Parts: sequence; structure tokens; C-alpha cells
Amino acid sequence: MKRLILASNSPRRKELLAGLDIPFEVRVISGIDETHPEGIDCYSLPEVLAQNKAKAYKDAIADDEVLLTADTVVIVDNEVLEKPSSLDEAKQMLRRLSGRSHDVVTGVCIGIKEDLNHTHFSVLTEVRFKELSDEEINYYVETYKPLDKAGAYGIQEWIGYVGVTGMDGSFYNVMGLPVQRIYPELTKIINS
Repeated sequence: MKRLILASNSPRRKELLAGLDIPFEVRVISGIDETHPEGIDCYSLPEVLAQNKAKAYKDAIADDEVLLTADTVVIVDNEVLEKPSSLDEAKQMLRRLSGRSHDVVTGVCIGIKEDLNHTHFSVLTEVRFKELSDEEINYYVETYKPLDKAGAYGIQEWIGYVGVTGMDGSFYNVMGLPVQRIYPELTKIINS
């Protein structure tokens, strides 16, 4: 059986992967270039970024290891909302998402030593927010940690409880890892 390596420090990804009851180790290489390549459609971007992250591990995984990389983006009006750089930017993002739908896309790459891009795919979830008041936005931004989240929110936190009115697709994808899609792919590769 191959050992699984998660190439992410995200607490949400660690929690979700642990829920699959597949043992894994976290291994993160610093300094990976995550700039967005020119000319890439925003819906293709997360998968491309996950594949690029995997390439950086060429010399960091062994023959008996399986590498899992991922990247999640929030898309509104055909524009990617990154992690906000300030609390003011987080508030602006939440105002932009308020009262409307947006898409969350997670790109995943599962690789092995001889083929770091062995399996790759992306999963899309449409999320709908109610109209958020300034008080609700301010409370969330000042009480929680929106700066480490694409689109400035975590669906599993207070803002998701009070603000999300519906979704089409996977809740876990919005958290950052579409585990329902990953599980069958991982078990095939790990047990091969």
C-alpha cells in the first residue's frame, strides 16, 4: 500500500482528508510559485495551479508515495476572488458576494513519483448568499479569520450558518477539498 502525502498546510484540508480514514502525512515545500498563468480561464485555473504545485514535488516524494495537491478559488462575475490582503478587502469581497450566487472551484491533482499529474480534475459548487447587512459582514470579519480564505469566508463558520441560503454541489468542495470525488481516486492509486 502506498503512503499518502498531502501538500497543504490548510487546517480545513487536513480535517477533511482525515475524515476519509486514510492515513496521510503533511509535507509542504515553501516557495512554490502560485502566480496565475496568463491566458488561463478562471474556471480552469485551480486545476492548473494544483498540477503546478505537484510538479514542485518531483524530488520530494518516494516511489511508494502518492501526492495530493489542491487549489480552491471563488469566482464571481468571471473574476477570481483571492484570499483578501486586508480586513477592508475582506469586507469588500463579502459585500460583492452578498445577495447573489458565486462559484467555488477546487482543482485537485493526485500524483505518483513517475507521473506527478497522474489524475487531475476540478469540482464546481454554486453557492448562494442572502443579502448580508454591514453589521453581519463587520461581525464576521472582526470575529473570524477571513484573510486565509478564498473569497474571504469559510462556509463552515458563522457566516455560512447565517448567510448561505443554498448551494448546488459539494459542501466539502467549498471547504477546500471535494472528498467525495477524491476518495475513489485515492483508493485506486493507494491500493495499486
